[in-house]
Amino acid sequence: MTPEELSAAISACLKDAVAAGDVALSESELPDEVRVERPKNREHGDWATNIALQLAKKAGTNPRAFAEILRTRLKEINGVTAVDIAGPGFLNITVDAAAAGALAKVIVESGRSYGSNQALAGHVVNMEFVSANPTGPLHIGHTRWAALGDSIARVLRASGADVTAEYYINDAGSQMNVFANSVLSRLHGRDVPEGGYPGQYIVELGDEVLKAHPAIRELTDEAALPVIRQAAYEAQMADIKATLAEFGVSFDVYFSEKDLHDHGAIESAVARLREQGHVFDKDGAVWLRTTDFGDDKDRVMIRANGEPTYFAADAAYYLSKKDRGFPEKIYLLGADHHGYINRLKAIAACAGDDPETNIEVLIGQLVSVNGAKLSKRAGNIIELKDLISWLGTDAVRYSLARFPADSPLTLDPELLKKNSNENPVFYVQYAHARSRGTARNAAEAGVERQVNGEDAFDASLLDHATENELLSYLGSYPSIVAKAAEFREPHRVARHLEVIAGAYHRWYDACRVSPQGEEPVRDVNRTRLWLNDATSQVLANGLELLGVSAPERM
Repeated sequence: MTPEELSAAISACLKDAVAAGDVALSESELPDEVRVERPKNREHGDWATNIALQLAKKAGTNPRAFAEILRTRLKEINGVTAVDIAGPGFLNITVDAAAAGALAKVIVESGRSYGSNQALAGHVVNMEFVSANPTGPLHIGHTRWAALGDSIARVLRASGADVTAEYYINDAGSQMNVFANSVLSRLHGRDVPEGGYPGQYIVELGDEVLKAHPAIRELTDEAALPVIRQAAYEAQMADIKATLAEFGVSFDVYFSEKDLHDHGAIESAVARLREQGHVFDKDGAVWLRTTDFGDDKDRVMIRANGEPTYFAADAAYYLSKKDRGFPEKIYLLGADHHGYINRLKAIAACAGDDPETNIEVLIGQLVSVNGAKLSKRAGNIIELKDLISWLGTDAVRYSLARFPADSPLTLDPELLKKNSNENPVFYVQYAHARSRGTARNAAEAGVERQVNGEDAFDASLLDHATENELLSYLGSYPSIVAKAAEFREPHRVARHLEVIAGAYHRWYDACRVSPQGEEPVRDVNRTRLWLNDATSQVLANGLELLGVSAPERM
């Protein structure tokens, strides 16, 4: 019996009690879902719920009396062996071994789909993250959202949401001219111009431009600059995409800011927002009245000289997302972007959207790595590709995923390189590798999940305390994924995998899958193999949501 099945059973008991007139509630007053969780003291049962405390006041009774009504009905559920009332009205529920153990077979048969749920079915989401300027390589400042953004997209999809991962390319504006001038200077052996981009990578980009345009040095600076800007931009974006791919991050859409300018989207956005009544003219400039929606000041869209602002591009980009059919828009921004929250929400409101439901802005705090060296290639930054080479994709991604985005984070490279239980990523990956090794050893000993083509599984044999504990954590996994998606917190998955890994290691020490010595293969061995493989599957599924590999051997 999974937590979801028990939750559904309790909901059914509630509805039956309402229909029978046992409680003075209407069905509309019942919650959509009854939450069940592990009691802190396992002697109190397998699962607990506080639903009686939640509903008693509405029903005009005390929680213990309400709990007693539910207790009578819950005891009749198949697979429930005991229901006790604790404290002011908590219900502690114990299920029999067969009901709990059946989950192992369900997980194995579900495979990669176990943990997937429909909590966010019907949600269509555009999620923008990383969006680094194409004027240099990805660095440590982009690393956190590359890892977390990708993992958030994965848990959202696992919970039924239709997610488009999008990278906004800031390929318009003065920084692109500075970028092109920097490459031009290096092509001719000149110093980088004041305010230009330093680093060996600019020289390397010049080499790439020269390969694509061998005669580029023969052109005047004026004629060469647009050619260099485009060629260097393409080479830098190729480098960014390659680094992201090495980090296990992919995007469905790369959206060009330049396209907004080239195809009249800025002017269209101003006109549309003016029609909504939120644009006004002042001092020769065009403004958006964002203060009507919580912003600290109104924002200029078109300067007095006729040039659009970055804010105008932000507004046009938001409208583009809306026009492309994304009711929900998630922006993942860096630590220095708190000021963007109100102005983006104001854009949404000016566009006729609900800023509480149609837009969500997440801010990620800074991450640092002890002992990380500045890139010789980039000059003044720590490159993501250097972190990957030094610590490995798995270690970096897992470490970033196991903490909330809004907490500053310093990674310890010495810990991340340790092959010990102190290293969280090693601890979880080792549990998976150990489970696969157990399966290989079982096969050598003649233990298989089937006999003569029939499943050999007796859930009632999974009655050891460590088996009950492991099964309970495996059963909680789908709800953990759903909560991670709801709150945009993949660290919930990482921390739960560590709990599963610990429970698996304790079970491994207490219960053998393969028979010892000359012992025959029995059903208990075959059934434990199902549990072993179920654990493998959940660990692999969870690691995949974090963009981390599940090794077969370590």
